[in-house]
Amino acid sequence: MNASVPVVEWRTLSLIALCYLGLGLSTTLIADFSVGLAFVLTTLLITLHSSLQHEALHGHPTRHRWLNELLIFPAVGLIVPYGRFRDTHLAHHHDEILTDPYDDPETNYLDPKVWVALPYWLQLVLRVNNTLLGRILLGPMISTISFIRSDIRAAIGGQYKIALCWSLHLIGIVPVLWWVATIGSMPLWVYVAASYLGFGILKIRTFLEHRAFEAAQGRSVVIEDRGLLAFLFLNNNFHAVHHAHPGAPWYRLPRLYEKDRDGYLDRNNGYFYPSYLTVLGRYFLHAKDPVPHPLRPLGQAALKVNARPLRQ
Repeated sequence: MNASVPVVEWRTLSLIALCYLGLGLSTTLIADFSVGLAFVLTTLLITLHSSLQHEALHGHPTRHRWLNELLIFPAVGLIVPYGRFRDTHLAHHHDEILTDPYDDPETNYLDPKVWVALPYWLQLVLRVNNTLLGRILLGPMISTISFIRSDIRAAIGGQYKIALCWSLHLIGIVPVLWWVATIGSMPLWVYVAASYLGFGILKIRTFLEHRAFEAAQGRSVVIEDRGLLAFLFLNNNFHAVHHAHPGAPWYRLPRLYEKDRDGYLDRNNGYFYPSYLTVLGRYFLHAKDPVPHPLRPLGQAALKVNARPLRQ
């Protein structure tokens, strides 16, 4: 833990409390007034909760891991097991393996050998998934199916910690479904739809966080955005800064970037966008990257079996 980070980060702790308060209101009083408005607010708050889970796995808002994980234990997003997100994301934070189809558990690239062996219909689906609209609409389904398949294989193969993570996730879903079904005014199917779309919005962040690039330090993006999406993603649009300072809390990332803007953009070889509006305009219907890793030779031997985890 970074010694400069306070023992309790009250801004993060307050945001967690406000997130739960907002979910409580959106699924009850606001749903009584307008299910449509409640759906929108619930979707955004589920996205925010996912970002707060990201803060927790990096050691926030306290210096006690058990307390941080207890604070974000309710599985309000329904889809992503926190324990699996934690373990795969921390493994992802080795910059030298970023975007590797086998070693980076959060990459969207495939080994070219795997790609050419896929049926045409699946190649078409994955190409659509590489547009921003496709990533929002199809990305949650594709990554979840891939993730569940790989986790089942791993659990059968003796990785019992994975089964434990799923068991805790199912326990964390219980209070959420109980609240929605018994206390809330929102139909359960609307909440499930909000969960899916919240995951889809999160895909906007992960869509271009990393690129295939020879130098590891040039693989992480900077998006100079300070709007709603940047808030929902808790400033992870300054992703090169986050990878340089993974222990820094969300509210310090913009300040760190401002202190050395030229340095970060020099180190990441200018991998930069001025805003999410620019990203939406450029890639909403167009792919940013090919699906097969562009720097991996077609004939290069695989080092291990590709067990693709969930892309958070």
